[in-house]
Amino acid sequence: MAVTPNLRVPDLEEATAFWTGVVGLATEEMGLDWVTRCTDPATGAHVQLVTRDATAPEDSALTVKVDDVDAAWAEVLAAGVEVVHPLVTETWGVRRFFVRAPGGVVVDIAQHHA
Repeated sequence: MAVTPNLRVPDLEEATAFWTGVVGLATEEMGLDWVTRCTDPATGAHVQLVTRDATAPEDSALTVKVDDVDAAWAEVLAAGVEVVHPLVTETWGVRRFFVRAPGGVVVDIAQHHA
C-alpha cells in the first residue's frame, strides 16, 4: 500500500514549478490537464497536484493505492462506509472509488490497471 497526498491548487503549472524547482521533486508524472504528480526519483517522495477532479463529484485529500481495489470495494460496502464516488475504471489507467473517512476526509482508493 502507498499513500499520496492530493494538494488542491488553482494553477497547475505554477504549483508544479514550485514543487519541482524549489522543493526539488524532480520528476513530473501523470501530467494531465487537471492533475500531475511530482516525485523525487531517488526516494520516491511525492505529492499529487490537483486543480479539480475530472470525473468525481468531490476532490480527495489523499489517494491510497491498493493491490486489489475490488477487494477493498467489497470491504467498504460490507462496512457501510459512505461512498462518495463509485468504483470505476478511468481512461488514464486506474480503477478507483472515493469514500468519506470519519471526520469528513474524502479518500481516493485506487489500483493501477493495464
